[in-house]
Amino acid sequence: MLVKDLIKGKPNVIYSIDHDRSVADAIEDMVEHEIGALIVTENGKPVGLLSERDVIKCWTGIGYGSTSVEGKRLFKNIKAREIMTSNLIVVETKDDLCYVMNVMIKNKIRHLPVVDEQQLIAVLSMRDVVRTQVTNLQSENLYLKEYITDKYPG
Repeated sequence: MLVKDLIKGKPNVIYSIDHDRSVADAIEDMVEHEIGALIVTENGKPVGLLSERDVIKCWTGIGYGSTSVEGKRLFKNIKAREIMTSNLIVVETKDDLCYVMNVMIKNKIRHLPVVDEQQLIAVLSMRDVVRTQVTNLQSENLYLKEYITDKYPG
C-alpha cells in the first residue's frame, strides 16, 4: 500500500502553529485537537515540526510549565521555533507504507509530513501507519485461512 492510498481516507487537516507563538500555545493546540505534533510555519510556509517529545525535551532543558523555577523559562515565554525539529524528514505520496514505517523506526519519530510536488499535503502519525498495516494483515490472514480451509471462492 502507498502513502497516497492511506491519506485518501484521512481528513485533509494539517494542524500548524506560527513559529513566533509560544510552547504553551502549542501544548494547548495539541490538547484541543488531540494530536501529538504541529507543523511550525513562518509566513505560512512549513519550517519545522513541534511534537510532544520536543515539549518533554524542553521541560527537562530550558522550560517549565506554569510556575517559575530558577534557571528555567515558562512555556509561555518560549517560542515554538526554539524547540521545534527543523531538519524535517518527509515522505512522498508514492512511497510504500513499509518504507514509511522503516523511516519512522530508524529515525525514532512518530510524525512524518507528506509532500506531493514539494507541497505539504498531510501529516502521518505512527498510529495511522500501524492501524493501516494491522488492517491489511487481518484481511490477508482471513483470506489465507479461507484458502486453507477450502472456503476461498476461487
